[in-house]
Amino acid sequence: MLAGLYVVALAAAVPRGAGGHGRDGNWSSEEAQRFWGPSRMSASTTAGDGDDDAESPAQRITGSARHFDGVPSVGVLFYVGDDMKDHHCTASVVHSPKGNLLVTAGHCSVGDDAAFVPDYQRGKDTQPYGVWAVDRTFVDPRREDYGDGSDLDFAFATVKPDGRGRQIERVTGANRLTRTPGYINRVTVIGYPNSDDDPADQAIRCTTLTSRLEDHKQLQIRCDGFYSGTSGSPWLAHFNEKTKTGELIGVLGGLNGGGPDGDDSDRLSYSPVNDEEIFKLYLDAINDREPRRS
Repeated sequence: MLAGLYVVALAAAVPRGAGGHGRDGNWSSEEAQRFWGPSRMSASTTAGDGDDDAESPAQRITGSARHFDGVPSVGVLFYVGDDMKDHHCTASVVHSPKGNLLVTAGHCSVGDDAAFVPDYQRGKDTQPYGVWAVDRTFVDPRREDYGDGSDLDFAFATVKPDGRGRQIERVTGANRLTRTPGYINRVTVIGYPNSDDDPADQAIRCTTLTSRLEDHKQLQIRCDGFYSGTSGSPWLAHFNEKTKTGELIGVLGGLNGGGPDGDDSDRLSYSPVNDEEIFKLYLDAINDREPRRS
């Protein structure tokens, strides 16, 4: 029944853009670009050199993440916090009828006047794929950090068109939201640790195998390097090195915000399973309606 609803929703007319968030409804991608311009971008990071390799590493199973140049569909979320500097979560573009949709973790709390920077590059005069104003966020109201509610730790966000009227998917491409096929999968996980934990302030990636997190409808992986800031990182099956996209079967999040406390906090990461609940939320997002659950 849900599959039929999904097809009907995709065939329906695309929803109208949501109203502006903050700044009296004037928050736009052009304004976001001006606000998070080169001076603010470079000032928000500490010095440090990453891996200068221009080529992506081979998709081999590893136990540690590696720095790389990033991909167009994955980037960082900035928000106007107390210091207005640090990116606090990772997000990625997911295919949608209108082409304006991001997916991230539910606990990332994307607020007003937030922006998404795809393929974020530290210290660049201009970002390769621009800066995009976040319009509206969709989170399952039952989401919690612990218990069964942690199985719902995913979120979608719409972004406004750029100054040329283009939707983000047209510029960056998109991954395809896919039902998680099982608990054992080969995935490529891409994220952005914050600069306090990883001074390189560069994208990381790890290709590894998933397993089940006991007592939860969640996947887990073991891979070093996924510090704070990587919440929302896409877990991509069948990642294509040419298109730099894949099938999104999870996002870094879940129990305790996506990993354990203590020494293993950057080595073990979790993701909720993509089941009917994430597709219900997807339908809410593409139809621009408030999520309501009984």
